[in-house]
Amino acid sequence: MPIRILVRTRFTIWRALATAVVAILTAAFLTPSAAHAATGASRAPRESGPVYSYAHAVRESVWVDTGLDEDGDGHADRVAADIVRPAEPARQGRKVPVIMDASPYYSCCGRGNESQVKTYDAQGHVVQMPLFYDNYFVPRGYAFVGVDLAGTNRSDGCVDVGGRSDIQSAKAVIDWLNGRAKAYTSRTGTSTVRATWTNGRTGMIGKSWDATIANGVAATGVKGLKTIVPISGISSWYDYYFAQGAPLYDGGPGELAGYVESDAAHAHCAAVQKKLADGSPRSGDWTPLWTERDYVKDAAKVRASVFLVHGMQDLNVRTKHFGQWWDALAKHGVERKIWLSQTGHVDPFDYRRGAWVDTLHRWFDHELLGYDNGIDREPMADIERHPDQWVTSRVWPPQTTRTTVLHPAPGTLAGVGTLGLHPATGTETITDDPKLSETDWAAHLTTPTPEKAGFLTAPLSHDLRLSGSSTVTVTATPTTTSAHLSAVLVDLGPDTIRDYADSGEGITTLTNRTCWGESTAGDSACFKETAARTAKVDYTVFSRGWADLGHYASLGKGVPLTPGKAYTTTLRLAATDHVVPKGHRLALIIAGTDKDLIDPPSTKPTVTVSLSGTTAGLPLVGGAPAFARATGGTTAMAPAPARLTGVRAPHAAQHIPAN
Repeated sequence: MPIRILVRTRFTIWRALATAVVAILTAAFLTPSAAHAATGASRAPRESGPVYSYAHAVRESVWVDTGLDEDGDGHADRVAADIVRPAEPARQGRKVPVIMDASPYYSCCGRGNESQVKTYDAQGHVVQMPLFYDNYFVPRGYAFVGVDLAGTNRSDGCVDVGGRSDIQSAKAVIDWLNGRAKAYTSRTGTSTVRATWTNGRTGMIGKSWDATIANGVAATGVKGLKTIVPISGISSWYDYYFAQGAPLYDGGPGELAGYVESDAAHAHCAAVQKKLADGSPRSGDWTPLWTERDYVKDAAKVRASVFLVHGMQDLNVRTKHFGQWWDALAKHGVERKIWLSQTGHVDPFDYRRGAWVDTLHRWFDHELLGYDNGIDREPMADIERHPDQWVTSRVWPPQTTRTTVLHPAPGTLAGVGTLGLHPATGTETITDDPKLSETDWAAHLTTPTPEKAGFLTAPLSHDLRLSGSSTVTVTATPTTTSAHLSAVLVDLGPDTIRDYADSGEGITTLTNRTCWGESTAGDSACFKETAARTAKVDYTVFSRGWADLGHYASLGKGVPLTPGKAYTTTLRLAATDHVVPKGHRLALIIAGTDKDLIDPPSTKPTVTVSLSGTTAGLPLVGGAPAFARATGGTTAMAPAPARLTGVRAPHAAQHIPAN
């Protein structure tokens, strides 16, 4: 469906008033030179400047009552919120907006490329707040709030991995910022404290689990949350652990909770971890636990705008998460912006630092201060087409994107067929080999091998762009009672890409530092620079999807397969934006276990794929006419070697949504 440009109206009146008020207050309370810099001779402000002291910022901690008792101690859980805010506005009777990062990683694992943790002084006030957000934004008139999720660091309660306790940890703080919840000056005391220094307007940001919390809180529709910036965030926890019934990881949310929880929570949260384990069986069945942790179903409740960021080669929080979240938000008219990189699970601060800080600054100025700086009228999407080479898209996916049905057809060699617009007949046979991965399949794409079937276009005479989420419907007959299927899209042709399979997932960390904001003795604003880590390849895998054939009828309950019986299932592939250039080929691979990306089935099946019952629905910019044009000409392509070179095989990732 074409995406409409959303004309924003909900802040129009507020922005006009806020702009006038800010202009008056800025002129009244700043020095003459600062006031002139902020407002110009007679114009409303378009950018917040570093006019407040970071060295003299107020640093305080509060414990917010969540209204839950997850640890069962008979007292409502309190979550710790560490605050850094400029001192001057409160003295002048002005209120400031809030940027918040709610995380389970502030003590156990660290944040950012340098794994920073919170540090405290003797009075318990935060000294180092990880990342650059406080250093940069506090001098510009924002408060920064770092929230310890329940069961982590200095908070009470238990980690419940995306459930109500996780989400309430952050939502309760937003309620407190807006005068709807209680907070205390200590973890166990009775002295309450109010957030009189803020106007309650809050933006949430974070990467991975932190981003997931932002998605989940936005899906509650909480008042006061004006925008979220989820970087590599989960949108449905089922899809973090399973792909349509096929297990992605050997583990579950119970183990993950134990990994991040504090020592105090270890002693009280065994029952919660057991509940997590019992509610997430390794069968791949959808249970009520997953329904609670599915934020996509509640997209209609989202009031906040969304600036979404994801690496298109993220094999930790895989790109299905951003694709289904984006589509649901679009359906409900949520204001959106998106950045898509060639990296894996990487923060944009570490692959496009200067542009990222500038864009984030303008986004928060627009969303939280109401500045009319034009960012809402700029292209919706920034996409990394080659390492450090970016393009924009006015809307995303482009308005001319159409789902185009392609059909595999047999070729002259067994297991090496063609891909085109016209239906075909015939079969291909694959034998599951759990020792092989998508890189093994793609490396032998043009030669017959028993574990995969590949279908290729002719060399393209024009570029062909895919933008969005694909599906592959497969009709398969197994020889055993269980089978897993993989579908992979490949760009066959030479290129230089970010090496997402390297340990840095597309970046190399350097030794020199650059500074973003103001520093103190205990909290530096200077961070190590990075550079693109690249690889020369003969092919690029750019989208993937997996499924357990036993869940063909329902995610709710998988069933044993009947050997010799045909089943039809549709695999939902990861969202992407990729251009297969002129002279390259587009290929579809159908196979079994994708080593280290899904776990193998309980048997080792041979599967017969019916080509007449197998199709690929691809989001092509320009639709079927663009495909016909790209494949209808004659373009020479050098003969492919017997073994093609790509990045190294996907490795077993650290199975936590972290750095």
